[in-house]
Amino acid sequence: MIKNIIISSVLVLFATTFTVAQNTERNNTLNIGIKGGYNLASVTDEDGNETDSRSGFQAGFYAENFIGEHFSIQPEVLFSQQGFKVESNNSTYTLKRDYINVPIMLKGYLADSFFIEAGPQIGIAVSKEESLETSWFNIEEDSEPEAFDWGINVGTGLKLNATTIGVRYNFGMGDVYEDTDFKNRVLQVYVGLDF
Repeated sequence: MIKNIIISSVLVLFATTFTVAQNTERNNTLNIGIKGGYNLASVTDEDGNETDSRSGFQAGFYAENFIGEHFSIQPEVLFSQQGFKVESNNSTYTLKRDYINVPIMLKGYLADSFFIEAGPQIGIAVSKEESLETSWFNIEEDSEPEAFDWGINVGTGLKLNATTIGVRYNFGMGDVYEDTDFKNRVLQVYVGLDF
C-alpha cells in the first residue's frame, strides 16, 4: 500500500513535469524562504505495527528553484522533533529524538497554486531523551539509537503568492536502532514564507 502511494506520487510528478507546457513566467526563478509547522512522529516495525505518536515541530529554510513554469527543485534544511511513545498497562516508554533533516523535493505544479512533491531526505540526530521502558518495546540497556536516518517524502500543498501551505509524510528507511526493523514515520503540516 505505502509503496504504491510512493510510486504513484512519483509517476504523477514526472508525468506532470514532462507533459505540461512551460513558459518563462516562473522559469529560472529562485525563491528563498523560511518554514515551520507541526510534526506527528511515530515508529513502525516490519509487520506494520505502529507506536503511539510524539507531537513536535519543525523549522528551517528552503530554496525553491523553478526549472520551468510547472516544475521546481526545493532543497531544505530543517530542525525536526521526532520520536515515539509506547503505552502499556503499567508504563510508558518515550523516545524524543531531534534531527537536522535535509530533504530535496521535486515539485510539480498541477495548477498555478496547487503542487505535489516527492523526494529523498537524510537526517542527522542532534539530541536524544529516553524515559522508562515497556514489555512491548524491549531495548537493551546499552543500545543507542542510530545517529543517521534517511527516507522518502511525499506531499502536497498550495503556494499562494509568497506563502506556501502544505502536508508532507516522511517514510523513514533507516533503522531507528541498530539491527532492528523500526522505521521513523512523520506526518508534517507546514507553512512557508518566501523572503
